[in-house]
Amino acid sequence: MKRTKVVDALQCTDFGKEINVRGWVRSHRSSKAVDFIALNDGSTIKNIQIVVDPTAFDAEVLKSITTGSCLNVDGVLVESQGKGQTVEVTGKHIEVYGLCPSDYPMQKKGQSFEYMRKYAHMRLRTNTFGAVFRIRHNMAIAIHKYFHDHGFFYFHTPLITASDAEGAGDMFQVTTLNLNELTRDENGNIDYKDDFFGRKTSLTVSGQLEGELGATALGAIYTFGPTFRAENSNTPRHLAEFWMIEPEVAFIDKDELMDLEEDFIKYCVNWALTHCKDDLEFLNQMIDKSLIQTLESVVKERFVRLPYTEGINILEQAVANGRQFEFPVTGWGMDLSSEHERYLVEEHFKRPVIMTDYPAEIKAFYMKKNDDGKTMQGTDVLFPRIGEIIGGSVREEDYGKLVAEIKSRGMEESAYSWYLDTRKYGSCPHGGFGLGFERLILFVTGMQNIRDVIPFPRTPKNAEF
Repeated sequence: MKRTKVVDALQCTDFGKEINVRGWVRSHRSSKAVDFIALNDGSTIKNIQIVVDPTAFDAEVLKSITTGSCLNVDGVLVESQGKGQTVEVTGKHIEVYGLCPSDYPMQKKGQSFEYMRKYAHMRLRTNTFGAVFRIRHNMAIAIHKYFHDHGFFYFHTPLITASDAEGAGDMFQVTTLNLNELTRDENGNIDYKDDFFGRKTSLTVSGQLEGELGATALGAIYTFGPTFRAENSNTPRHLAEFWMIEPEVAFIDKDELMDLEEDFIKYCVNWALTHCKDDLEFLNQMIDKSLIQTLESVVKERFVRLPYTEGINILEQAVANGRQFEFPVTGWGMDLSSEHERYLVEEHFKRPVIMTDYPAEIKAFYMKKNDDGKTMQGTDVLFPRIGEIIGGSVREEDYGKLVAEIKSRGMEESAYSWYLDTRKYGSCPHGGFGLGFERLILFVTGMQNIRDVIPFPRTPKNAEF
């Protein structure tokens, strides 16, 4: 018999129909008169109930079916007499694909998320992580659909690069050299002439610079792929391997860029509210009681557009009024921490904020400077619970100014010759932003740790599975 997914079986009203469902046991309740098996195949947060007459089955086989076991069930779809479901299956034949011993790590009891990270290969089967990763899928679909519908082209940028887009230096090196027999030059530096690429290369921290090349040819592009940062950061907001969405657009100014950022992220949140209702309701009940309300408010409210200088004034006034921060507010020129960003969003404005016009010293070299020569046209989106969720800017299109900025920061101009060519040959105004995919999922699901919204997290001292 052809298999019916649980999500489809639960919506079927063809009662009396013979049906086949397959999946993993969420729970098994037994009595002399009847057994109830809750079965889930990952297609939905909801289980389908299998009603079993114990006298019609081998008692030892029934007893062996515990939480986590995998079953193939033939039965009859009937209208449910119990609460919580509209349909159920009267089991006629059960084939056990795989039993689950008593040491199964995902038993039906309260497990901490920290505990479940040790079993990332098994935690996927739980209700919470099933909900999270179905939402993650939907967010990926929403991202592609948004950009496709708005005339953007999906542009693939390299994962292996010889340049550091951020100028930070925290990159994972890629090499085929024998680390036990490294050749060095007269200055003691490693000689890369025999390496695979003939030069020092690393895993990318961003596809932005190559994305800008695409925008100056195709008009509007977006990247969506993995990026890597070798920061030794053990925080709930950092990963060593994560996914980034980075659109780049020609002929866009700062106001238009902020419009794009706001429209894009509202579209994604609204997609989740529309297409992930069951999973969001589950997470709203189990993880964050205000989750759906928060998501709805983001869609409805217009984002505040806040110059950095005004934001600093607000934080300084808060301190003067007795508000204490873990990281001190040191005045204009400081780099805001997550707690500062969240104060502005959650307490002062009570809505998302797009902060603009940051001091040049705390932003990347490629951002366009304002006429004051002190600030850059950054456009960062700050969200409740997350802080910065989007980092964007208008890019400097003037060749001379960009070269001067690279030199002033002690960066190697020759490493960016290909990037500078876009300013040398037919330069145009342009801008873009980067959205950390996992931070978006963190916000949409209400989860508290970014390690719980990616299937197999890569963090310092952790590369399991």
